[in-house]
Amino acid sequence: MLEINNLIKKYKNSEKLAVNDVSLTVGEGEVFGFLGPNGAGKSTTIKCACGILPFDSGSIRICGKSIKDEPIAAKKNLGYVSDNHALYDRLTAREYLNFVCDIYGVGLNDRKSRAEKYLSLFGLTDAYDTPIRSYSHGMKQKICVIGALIHNPRLWVLDEPMTGLDPKSAYELKELMKEHCKEGNSVFFSSHVLEVVEKVCDKVAIIDDGRLVTSFDIADLKTMKDNKSLEDVFLSLTEDKPETGEVKFDLL
Repeated sequence: MLEINNLIKKYKNSEKLAVNDVSLTVGEGEVFGFLGPNGAGKSTTIKCACGILPFDSGSIRICGKSIKDEPIAAKKNLGYVSDNHALYDRLTAREYLNFVCDIYGVGLNDRKSRAEKYLSLFGLTDAYDTPIRSYSHGMKQKICVIGALIHNPRLWVLDEPMTGLDPKSAYELKELMKEHCKEGNSVFFSSHVLEVVEKVCDKVAIIDDGRLVTSFDIADLKTMKDNKSLEDVFLSLTEDKPETGEVKFDLL
């Protein structure tokens, strides 16, 4: 679903690589967690994967389509929730969602039924015709989530999506992620809330200082020595900061 191979990204006027030879694959039906400390390269990797940032070398494919060579075809399969609200806030929610549906060619019946479903789920039905600029932080986050899902993308990319959500909405979002993958789609999910990642994700990759430190199946946690939690693993690997290569876990 998502293939990132040997991705390298360097920002102008920076001496170090923001992303240094990162490779990972998100398969069909997987919720894939992408973890790392602040400044580790998570959001940069995600923005490269979504075609928002150019990259220096490597390749990225979404559903077999190159984000560099076939950007429109690749992005047709993509829904993206950014780590800050990317919205046209002078529009109402209805106008914004119709705009998104027009871009992706969502039919009138589908957009109506999906909008009703998600607005009800997140408690936004009464605010549908209210300008987004009047929304609270949490309400804006919910509209971002709905806008990224309303065209039923094959790959749903979520960068810190729980920020600002109330407990009920956070729960509904986690259920939507699971539901989306049960339909054969995939989720690429970045979060600092490790308990959520451990409960929701099938696989996890950890990035630090621009390098991929490790990747593993969540089920492997049960076979690790000392009954380690994802938090234990994350802290031990990011504090030790391996300089090169990928760390392999010591499994029983």
